[in-house]
Amino acid sequence: MNSNKKTTVTVVVIVVIIVIAAIVWFSRGASSPASPSSADTSNNASAPTSVANGAAPVAVSETTKVSGSSSEYQNAELGFSVNYPSTWEKEETNAGVNFIVPVDASQVSTVATLQANIQALSGTCAFPPVTTIQDRGTLTVGSNSLKMISMSNTVQGRGYFNRMYSLQKGDVCYMFSFASITLAASSKNLTGSNATQAQNNNKAIINTADSAFTAVVKSFAFVSTPAGTDETTASPKK
Repeated sequence: MNSNKKTTVTVVVIVVIIVIAAIVWFSRGASSPASPSSADTSNNASAPTSVANGAAPVAVSETTKVSGSSSEYQNAELGFSVNYPSTWEKEETNAGVNFIVPVDASQVSTVATLQANIQALSGTCAFPPVTTIQDRGTLTVGSNSLKMISMSNTVQGRGYFNRMYSLQKGDVCYMFSFASITLAASSKNLTGSNATQAQNNNKAIINTADSAFTAVVKSFAFVSTPAGTDETTASPKK
């Protein structure tokens, strides 16, 4: 590999790292209104935002069992809901929600990371400035049209795949992202037919998770945000 190719590979690695870091940074709520976390319990709402004049608590978010394999996550404060596989581990953030996708340990593979994120961010939607776009398109969800990009790179035996969707709603950008990382076969001492099997399983596992992620995006719906108290009619407590 000549120096130019090495430079290109280095740039790609840095870009991928920046993309993943940006996803994690935004998922921690760098520029979004705070939203209390809630436990992942069926038919249970999270902690209320406020109780005004003795009114019932307003639920910020809740997770409801939809079927034997699917759950619905709804966040009234951030204004959206999605259906997701119940096997995914949910973690709420100030900006939205993260999902850790489990990897089937019974299969020979080198998949290290499978993660999906949904964030509601203030401002105009913009994908990270990357140089290698594998695919670009749109996805229609109801009356909404989401923009999509995907990126795929292999560097020093490690495989990186990212897919991102964005949806602008007023001054809020809803960003959806899926990321996977696979390790080199040598990291698990896999050689020969075992290494080949791992590569095939990696593709199947990532494709399945990616398809499930797209199904989550397709289930996206807006929900009404909780109404606050009209301060012109509220009476101060004595």
